[in-house]
Amino acid sequence: MANDKDPLKQLKDLASLKDQLEGIQKKVENEVQAGIPQGGSLLQSPFLKGFVAGYIVSRLRSTAILGVVLGTCTGMYVAQNFDVPNIERTLKEYFQSLKKGPK
Repeated sequence: MANDKDPLKQLKDLASLKDQLEGIQKKVENEVQAGIPQGGSLLQSPFLKGFVAGYIVSRLRSTAILGVVLGTCTGMYVAQNFDVPNIERTLKEYFQSLKKGPK
């Protein structure tokens, strides 16, 4: 019981917790830098949104490869800097509304 109130032990515990939190924060930051969605699926990744944008641009342009590259870069920029709708949630809501039928 006396050890529970030892300030040196409490300080060591706090330092250990701080190190653990910093490690977790670095791991999350690395995942975010890599484009891995947090708590989500592949449909929420900036890469997929960029690829979809690239595909759309390639359909509109005659040079498919340039369109995909340009659209992918544009889509990744937009997905990271603007509030892009969640594709996965939108699709799920759409299919749920199809299952329910017209009101």
